[in-house]
Amino acid sequence: MLLLNCFIKQSYQNWYTFVTYLLKYTGILWETTLSTKMAERKKLPSKISSADMLALWDALDILNGKWKIGIMCSLNEKQKRFKELQRDVGRITGKMLSKELKDLEMNELVKRIVFNSKPVTVAYELTSYGKTLETVLAELVSWGLKHRRRILKLNKQAVDFV
Repeated sequence: MLLLNCFIKQSYQNWYTFVTYLLKYTGILWETTLSTKMAERKKLPSKISSADMLALWDALDILNGKWKIGIMCSLNEKQKRFKELQRDVGRITGKMLSKELKDLEMNELVKRIVFNSKPVTVAYELTSYGKTLETVLAELVSWGLKHRRRILKLNKQAVDFV
């Protein structure tokens, strides 16, 4: 949990870049998904079936977008109101946050809670189904931190070489 917070607040402010890397290295996501089952580390099978590819594309389609992973990481901490979530995620507009939350709600990853008050108060939280992605998100954070260190190290070596 602390690792996720660190990652969100300090390392990756630009979620688009993170998702781009995720899509570029699709094999990492696949290996992560396999490794979370029964805490076993498995390699990708030499031949991936078409059903496996469909499942992979389904998962990527659900997590696709510039903001969804950030929203889910933010909601991993606790239930949040709309404006609180908007501040936590960063430079997202209210319209885009609303759209992304509707997509996540449609896929049963996020639950919308309406309080009977004046004015009406709305809060969001991860569903139990959404919380099943916690290990995948933690692996993505771990990989992202390793990747960031690797790139910074390569950049430092390139500067030192010149």
